[in-house]
Amino acid sequence: MLEAINAMQETLLPFVQKANGILADYILIVLLVGVGLFFTIKTKFVQVRCFGEGMKRVFGGIKLFGGKNAGGGLSSFQALATAIAAQVGTGNIVGASGAILVGGPGAIFWMWIIAFLGMATIYAEATLAQETRVVDNNGEVHGGPAYYMKKAFPNGFGTFLSVFFAIALTLALGFMGSMVQSNSIAESLCNAVGVAYTDWGWIIGAVLAVVCAFIFLGGIQRIASVAEKIVPLMACLFLAGGLIVLITNFTRVPETFVMIFKYAFTPNALIGGGIGYALKTAISQGAKRGLFSNEAGMGSTPHAHAQANVEKPHDQGVAAMIGVFIDTFIVLTMTALVVITMLYTQGGPLAGADGNTYAAMVAEAGISKTNAMQWAVTNGFPSFMSGIGNMFVAICLTFFAFTTIIGWNFFGKINVQYLFKNNKVATAVYSVIAIVFIFLGSLLSNDLVWELTDFFNYLMVIPNAIALVALYKIVVKHSKSNKK
Repeated sequence: MLEAINAMQETLLPFVQKANGILADYILIVLLVGVGLFFTIKTKFVQVRCFGEGMKRVFGGIKLFGGKNAGGGLSSFQALATAIAAQVGTGNIVGASGAILVGGPGAIFWMWIIAFLGMATIYAEATLAQETRVVDNNGEVHGGPAYYMKKAFPNGFGTFLSVFFAIALTLALGFMGSMVQSNSIAESLCNAVGVAYTDWGWIIGAVLAVVCAFIFLGGIQRIASVAEKIVPLMACLFLAGGLIVLITNFTRVPETFVMIFKYAFTPNALIGGGIGYALKTAISQGAKRGLFSNEAGMGSTPHAHAQANVEKPHDQGVAAMIGVFIDTFIVLTMTALVVITMLYTQGGPLAGADGNTYAAMVAEAGISKTNAMQWAVTNGFPSFMSGIGNMFVAICLTFFAFTTIIGWNFFGKINVQYLFKNNKVATAVYSVIAIVFIFLGSLLSNDLVWELTDFFNYLMVIPNAIALVALYKIVVKHSKSNKK
């Protein structure tokens, strides 16, 4: 069986990589930057104007943690926690590390730019999800891009966009995306305990599938309950570990920031090639890994924000912005600082690399996107803690990836319900297939799993961006609702 899987991977990988190169280097960058810039201007920098309001809505009231879930929905904090559970995943550790290794430290600068613009985009997504959500006869809330696409184009084109999006999301997150998460969990845990991934990965995948099945059966209330408890815990644990590394190696941190800004504009000095090629590589890595991390513009997290019981759509829109801020500017940035500090600054295995030696030095060091953070933490912790570095990162990544799986499964379920008119048999079949894919993720190669997920993620962006721009007047109207 494994031989057949490996043969399939070798055949399929080059084709998917070529398609992703076209989508990521051209279409994705134009859409993410263009839509984010469009809404930033149209809403008069809502991510700046309403940032304080968003922080207050997320952290300013204890009722957000214990609010009533009237009407089958969730409290604002539960909805945000479910969204962050989906956002904060392997993209924050494995994805960020991969972007740095391919595009250089400057790729993180472009992730920041994408995230800043993405805060305006996700405001639009969450606001429209609230505006177009529906409540069925059983009190269950349904909402997301498929619903606002129909509002944007109440004709055959709207139906096409919504169906295309629903299928792409189900494949990207419900199936392929879950494979990425389970693959990363299995590989990182095997690395941490020093066992062969090919021998033990499938066992980890099987256990993970069983645990996820239990949570899936509990519906959105169980998912939200798990998310609001695990998300704050996992974020605090990860940030504490990263701070320990940075404090222990504080003399190297200033050089890290210099590298981020220097190689954002002259990446060819490090990764090689002409300035045009290198800059395109740095920006595209920042764009696609930024998308995979914070999901702004992808159309995934609006499904969670549609569930929030808030007074007006604007309220959840500003809360959604904080989700992107936490994901990218706090959690992902911590990964970037730790990896760059320990790998690239003086004393690191990639220190002194240039356009002629970079690739060879990366290969010689045995550093990959999967183990880069583990290597950095193990070597960055104080000597008395170095023995737990691998396990620390593995535990953090397991938390991140696990909550992402349950969040993404819920998003996929909503779209299956949309496609099959709430047919219970279809929903049950989807759940079973999703569990199988979680297990399969522990068997496939890391590269193919990531490439397949990227491909379907990119496809989701296209119809979502079209609908967002078509409904911009509604978003602008709500962005003014905080004014007295």
